[in-house]
Amino acid sequence: MYHPTVARLTYRALLGRRRAAVLFILPALLILIAVAVRTFNGVDDQIASDVLGGFALATMIPLIGVIAGTGAIGPEIDDGSIVYLLAKPVKRPTIIFTKLIVAISVTMAFSAIPTFIAGYILNGNGQQIAVSYTIAALVASIAYSALFLLLGTVSRHAVVIGLVYALVWETLFGSLIAGARTLSVQQWSLAVAEKTGGDGMITSEVGLPLAVVLLTGVTIVATWYAGQKLRTLTLAGDE
Repeated sequence: MYHPTVARLTYRALLGRRRAAVLFILPALLILIAVAVRTFNGVDDQIASDVLGGFALATMIPLIGVIAGTGAIGPEIDDGSIVYLLAKPVKRPTIIFTKLIVAISVTMAFSAIPTFIAGYILNGNGQQIAVSYTIAALVASIAYSALFLLLGTVSRHAVVIGLVYALVWETLFGSLIAGARTLSVQQWSLAVAEKTGGDGMITSEVGLPLAVVLLTGVTIVATWYAGQKLRTLTLAGDE
């Protein structure tokens, strides 16, 4: 299912000079915020949780997911170069699966690692906060990558739609409307991380069993549907 050549081309596209610069900005900002907060406030578990939950999980990780997920396939569809890839003897599900793996690995690298570093800077992993939010970042990276890869497959405005979802739904509605929280990747990942956090420092609006089902279901369905859309695109190109 994994195709090394497709993966290499996708990594090259995602980590090109312009995209790599954008990917580094948010993690650098998170670490800068962590250093500033630690300098002025010292060690505070609640503040550490607020910074990691409010910025890393609610803002940084969805945005990185948008860049990695849509960038794994969207530009190729937009400029027509996907036709050359589809002309190769590579199964369409293999293309999607490989691009998903690349998107997940890039999202994890640029979100989970900085989250762990920032957590350690903020409070030295007191109450397991750094580890818990790192787990949330890893879990969220998978679901976001699948969702935004699908978006890059079905829409030429994937980046705009992804940004609206990340900034409006996850960050704004997710913090104000209780019902929206249930349909939030952020809350699902928090449910997984909640089990490792100490003294109720991390809480979620969604129970763990439901969160696992939703995370798994969204990832599988989004990946499957992206493969179907790519197969349709191939048929349209042949016609």
